[in-house]
Amino acid sequence: MNQVKSLFGTVFLTMLISMKLSAQVTMSAQVPAAGIIQQSQLWNIVVNNISNKQATVTIMMRLMDADNGQPVFSGTSRPVVLGAGAKQLQLKDLSPISYEYLSPIADRRENALLPPGKFRVCYSVVVMGDKSMSPQSEDCINFVVEPVAPPQLTSPANTSIVEQPLPHFTWIPPAPLNLFSDLNYDIILVQLFENQSPLEAVQTNIPIYRTSSLRQPFLSYPAGAPALDTGVTYAWMITANNGRQYAAQTDVWTFKMKSVVQEATVDLTGYIELRRSSNQIINCSRAVKCSYVNDAGDAKAAYQIVSLDKTNDVIKYGNVNLSEGTNLIELPLDKGRKLSEGKLYVFRLFSSRNEVWEMKFIYHSIQ
Repeated sequence: MNQVKSLFGTVFLTMLISMKLSAQVTMSAQVPAAGIIQQSQLWNIVVNNISNKQATVTIMMRLMDADNGQPVFSGTSRPVVLGAGAKQLQLKDLSPISYEYLSPIADRRENALLPPGKFRVCYSVVVMGDKSMSPQSEDCINFVVEPVAPPQLTSPANTSIVEQPLPHFTWIPPAPLNLFSDLNYDIILVQLFENQSPLEAVQTNIPIYRTSSLRQPFLSYPAGAPALDTGVTYAWMITANNGRQYAAQTDVWTFKMKSVVQEATVDLTGYIELRRSSNQIINCSRAVKCSYVNDAGDAKAAYQIVSLDKTNDVIKYGNVNLSEGTNLIELPLDKGRKLSEGKLYVFRLFSSRNEVWEMKFIYHSIQ
């Protein structure tokens, strides 16, 4: 009976010593709260063996998305012998590391940069000799990996007045692009109310328009989206993501829609649209009336009226002044060199992009 008690006491004492030893090892992670972070920096930790005896430990690390808890990868170090006191450990002290990669955004290179995003990293210290092999010390911290340069808004310019009813939004991608394996963007557009900051508006107001997973750094406001009103200030912001993982966001800019000035209605029925090549033939008398979309942004363009008979004579030529967008051109035919009754002519307009726009017509004089 005494031998059984002695054996039980020895086992109990061994377990107690093991648990005491395990409880004497603490740790603290040394990961920056924000910035550009290498994967190897996740292994910068300080362990403290409070007891005066050596302890052999294994460090386990788990990296996950801070917002949704989705795991990215995990790693387990080799056993490390700790003397009494505190010790700074790095990747070289813990290698080789056994990794398990759990997300497509994970880079399998130990010296790779972590992708931009909000992350949570957790550590566990397992003390060898603890028969339960349960972690005896744990530490979790949140941190943000930032790109070198976040995305930047370009247009509409901040506090600008937009003339077109469907604004065109553009921005500069974050850098460097090689940090992103699946770069995409979210855009949010809200109304800015009185006494609100633009940032407060995008954080609290109901979006007028919002869309996700944009692959290009631009967006034309859809015609089917809610119409943007004049006299209203709008705030907008772009968020860059790597897959579903947040990466960075722009500043918040504002703009207004230009008030519509009531103008006299122009009858467009008499204006024929110029085309690059056209077989349509119309009748003209006093003037050539045509419409031209000035995509080239020219301030003026040269024109010719050419007879389509055997001679191909240039009957009239000159320049017309242009503005951006659609131009309505009306060129008198009863001035200068006369056109022949019932003859076929072509009006040609030459853009700075070496494009030729034309319309064909038969001239009829007014008696």
